[in-house]
Amino acid sequence: MIDIRALESTEVNGTTGLTYADEYRRSLKNRGEDPSWVDKLLAMNHKRRQIITQQETLRAQQNKVGEEIARKKRNKEDASEMLQQMQGIATQVKSLEQDVLKAEQEVNDVLLRLPNKVHHSVPVGESAEDNQLVRASGVKREFSFEPKEHWQIGEKLGVLDFERAGKVTGARFTFLRKGASQLERSLIQYMMDLHTREHGYEEMIPPFIANSQSFVGTGQFPKLKDDVFHLSGTDYHLVPTAEVPVTNFFAGEMLKESELPIKFTAYTPCFRSEAGSYGKDTRGLIRQHQFNKVELVMFAHPDKSYELHERLTADAEKILQRLELPYRVVSLCTRDISFGAAKCHDLEVWLPGQKAYREISSCSNFEDFQARRANIRFKGEGPKTKPQFVHTLNGSGLAIGRTLIAIFENFQQEDGSVKIPKVLQSYMGGASEIK
Repeated sequence: MIDIRALESTEVNGTTGLTYADEYRRSLKNRGEDPSWVDKLLAMNHKRRQIITQQETLRAQQNKVGEEIARKKRNKEDASEMLQQMQGIATQVKSLEQDVLKAEQEVNDVLLRLPNKVHHSVPVGESAEDNQLVRASGVKREFSFEPKEHWQIGEKLGVLDFERAGKVTGARFTFLRKGASQLERSLIQYMMDLHTREHGYEEMIPPFIANSQSFVGTGQFPKLKDDVFHLSGTDYHLVPTAEVPVTNFFAGEMLKESELPIKFTAYTPCFRSEAGSYGKDTRGLIRQHQFNKVELVMFAHPDKSYELHERLTADAEKILQRLELPYRVVSLCTRDISFGAAKCHDLEVWLPGQKAYREISSCSNFEDFQARRANIRFKGEGPKTKPQFVHTLNGSGLAIGRTLIAIFENFQQEDGSVKIPKVLQSYMGGASEIK
């Protein structure tokens, strides 16, 4: 959520020479949003303040009349006229209370629908084509045969069954069998082990269902409500990512500055309706309604969040490096970055069967955008220190299904088998390939 007080400030940023409101107008324009929302919001908030002022003035008048009525009664004077006046004032105050609630709701509704202000280093662009390459790692394998796509490999091996999953549930679901099932489970275990033992994250398995307020806290609601599976008759929803429950772990709490940064890694199945994705990636595991993911979440001091953003990205990259998968890191441009992110690095793994790089992790710094919505603050030890909102960060470490895809396509053999990366072989009971 954007800080409306910052929008109202006339203070100029020494680096940009602009007020926060002007910076945010520019951010909205670069995102492809309407910059006039800033002025609409400021006008709405001004109206809200005016109503509150009217209400406070009437309450002061109400108190004054009340004191005069009490005086008259003590002196046994007629107070009927003033009592009638008091009733009129009380009616106006009650009416204004409703006006204040309505004005506050209108302001809040707009704030919840406005995206985060992008960081000044985010490249300006019109589409994913304008994302900037940060670095590339690994060597693309040269094949002596035409590499197949993962779904072709999995169906031939009898380890991916889309047809029966369609019968049991519907489109965009899959049965993983034998070696694929074991590989999926091994990847979860390997990623959780690496992030906890080497990267210093605390392991967590959160609820796989969350309430609406948790979705508001991380920015999925109200904008992305159609992308979520809802449990009818309840205020519960299946999580699309562990980001939702784990970020809200500290919702409404005051942390100690000395505790920061706090780092969690969490495994969850993820559920997404994929609204608006009709006709996209209909074959295989790329865009499923249900998939597994290991998530990385950080709560950081504002002064350290961009340093930790690089650290979180490197932690996710380490998985790809250990699995010997070629990948690249790109900085998302203003039209491709997510609603809540101030800056985002995508990790894109090379898929030789598709002859393309595909996203396998998005590592984002949300600054205080989510913390304001979820009310997560911290405070120093000194008596004069004031509470501040934390910065939240998260990223996939990694998406399990897409990692399986990358292994199938990069480690496929001409006879149809798939070699297992060395670091996973002990997790696979010593097996070196899926036949």
